[in-house]
Amino acid sequence: MGAPEPDIYRDTWVRYLGYANEVGESFRPLVPVPVVWASYGVASAYVTADAIDKGRKAATAHSQDPAQATRVGVAVVDTFVWQSLASVAIPGFTINRLCAASLALLGALTRWPLPVRRWTTTALGLATIPIIITPIDRTVDFLMDSSLRKLYRAPGEPPAPH
Repeated sequence: MGAPEPDIYRDTWVRYLGYANEVGESFRPLVPVPVVWASYGVASAYVTADAIDKGRKAATAHSQDPAQATRVGVAVVDTFVWQSLASVAIPGFTINRLCAASLALLGALTRWPLPVRRWTTTALGLATIPIIITPIDRTVDFLMDSSLRKLYRAPGEPPAPH
């Protein structure tokens, strides 16, 4: 038996599409707002594609199971909610607020020209992305394990890997 096939949405460069909105928020001080919203479109498309993929995999894995439709629904909902929170909503909000505060503080505390403040804010936002990923993922796991997953997971069943 060979190595398991890599998950294109979790184990390849495609995973980085989920961070598109964080990059968009980092660049908000420098680009038109429609560019930021387009970055949310890319991240949302990634989330939707991953949820559909997990539904297809559940359908294949449980093709003989009478509860196949339920298992597919759970896979899609769990993936979509988890990814929406951990890849789009929470990190997007976090980077947005960090960059807004940074730009305001730099304006109040420095005499740097506006373009320098904007580029500094963008650099800070980009540098923050790798720092916030793991804490946000762990928090979303905890939130979902404490709420939504209690509705559909058998007691003692481990959470799905993300």
